[in-house]
Amino acid sequence: MPQRPAVPRLSDIVANDLEKRILEGSLKPGDRLGSERDLALELGVSRPSLRAAIQKLVDKGLLTTRHGGGTHVTDRLEAHFVDPWQQMLSGHPALQRDLLEFRQMLESQAASLAAERATEADLARLDAAYAELETMYADGDLDSCIGIDAAFHQVIAEAAHNALIGHLSASLMKVLHSDVARNLEHLHAQPPRWDCLQAQHRAIWLAIRERKPEAAAQAARQHIEFVRQSMAENAQEDERRGSALRRLGETGA
Repeated sequence: MPQRPAVPRLSDIVANDLEKRILEGSLKPGDRLGSERDLALELGVSRPSLRAAIQKLVDKGLLTTRHGGGTHVTDRLEAHFVDPWQQMLSGHPALQRDLLEFRQMLESQAASLAAERATEADLARLDAAYAELETMYADGDLDSCIGIDAAFHQVIAEAAHNALIGHLSASLMKVLHSDVARNLEHLHAQPPRWDCLQAQHRAIWLAIRERKPEAAAQAARQHIEFVRQSMAENAQEDERRGSALRRLGETGA
């Protein structure tokens, strides 16, 4: 007699649904799941089935539960990439060039795919992220620009509808966070170059909006090349300042 195919348990189906949301970025690290009652109603399952599904993802390290604190998404998919590379970057600054080269490949591909695959909902998110960028440029709000800049690029990565691109993009921005912060501060002090940065973001946004994959990829490549050159100049200036101060200290002695 042929064997009947195994019928998946309801808890497995629910766990797979929640896992999919984490992979696609609908649920992000730090996000808190809704209440057990609300989530069970949303998914159309009983509370015991939901609890069993959540426990499966807790066992995988994708969710964490705290008594009285709810259930949260962990950063497991990013932490295993971010932590070792942040340590390596601090000890080997030359790795920054390699990371930026990788970022250029990743973001140009993300922009190209986003121009092809973005849904209307993705474009609405992209418009909102770009509007925040425009406000930042108009106000000159340097304190918030790092998060807003990163959010704009992350929306593009998620609009590519490739789970690996989405998670690698988020991880890479965390690895490069301090370097990006210094670079934005450096560019902010030079109005013509700050204007160039604004124009580059606009070019990426428009190319995706107009469904032009090649133009979007090219705009993203040019943007990261501009960032790379700016960071290199910044590092060179830091070295010159350090050298000058050392000579000044020797003269004063």
